[in-house]
Amino acid sequence: MAKNAQSVTSVGVSPDEDRKSRIIRYSIAMTIRFVCVILAVLVKGWLMWVFFAGAILLPYFAVVIANAQGGSKNRQQATAVVAKPLSIDASAFVAASAAKEED
Repeated sequence: MAKNAQSVTSVGVSPDEDRKSRIIRYSIAMTIRFVCVILAVLVKGWLMWVFFAGAILLPYFAVVIANAQGGSKNRQQATAVVAKPLSIDASAFVAASAAKEED
């Protein structure tokens, strides 16, 4: 039997965790957009146009940022998980079949 341990060199982020982080990033961007719309109505002058530009352009960038692949460097680092080798002796099968015959 092989004595080499199995290992997982990189474990990805679960779909639920990935979806949660994308929803949070998108929600933050849309909150900033909402603030831009309110400020664009309240402020006069050149700053009004800056807030309108933010309110108009932010949805595109919010989708791009939310759907960006990857994430932080901590998630990208490979994690090593080593499993102990599984070894079952033939006597275990004999004992199991004998116990099953007794029932």
